[in-house]
Amino acid sequence: DVARCVSGHHCAHPAVPPQEAYTRVLMGNIDLSRLVFPSNTAGGTVESFARRALWDVGLNYGHGTGHGIGNFLSVHEWPVGFQSNNVPLAAGMFTSIEPGYYRDGEFGVRIEDIALVVEAQTKEKPFLTFEVVSLVPYDRNLIDLSLMSPEQIQYLNSYYKRIREHVGPELQRQQLEEAYKWLQESTKP
Repeated sequence: DVARCVSGHHCAHPAVPPQEAYTRVLMGNIDLSRLVFPSNTAGGTVESFARRALWDVGLNYGHGTGHGIGNFLSVHEWPVGFQSNNVPLAAGMFTSIEPGYYRDGEFGVRIEDIALVVEAQTKEKPFLTFEVVSLVPYDRNLIDLSLMSPEQIQYLNSYYKRIREHVGPELQRQQLEEAYKWLQESTKP
């Protein structure tokens, strides 16, 4: 049930269940991660792609969508990121992609991946995209596939395939059979 509002009065929207909130945060994470954009595009220009699935139902988050990743200055390394005053994104930069949602006193969701800015395979050059390098499965119990587009599900399946191909053999090499079984279960299409 959607609350009907009288013009000029604030009205409360029905609370979004935690599973839907998690899924919408994941959808935003995927939408930004798979985005193809022109080179010399500032992060602040594309940041709204991470918020759209939340905005669709009147939700938002009050923190930045991501920041540069470094090893000399700090984990939050300037000048890469998604705020309006960051430098344009360029191939070779690392950034976090971390949309979220928080309901005071109840729960919070933040899904953070680390991504490398890479050249996109497009007909016209130069365009860029992100390659997620963190390779960690998402919580399957919190994903509502009925909310997701076929493109988002396809991205999720290809991401899970990459995790299996890169992490699975290393777990087997280290004879971590229980972890390997968990990985296989957590990355099923």
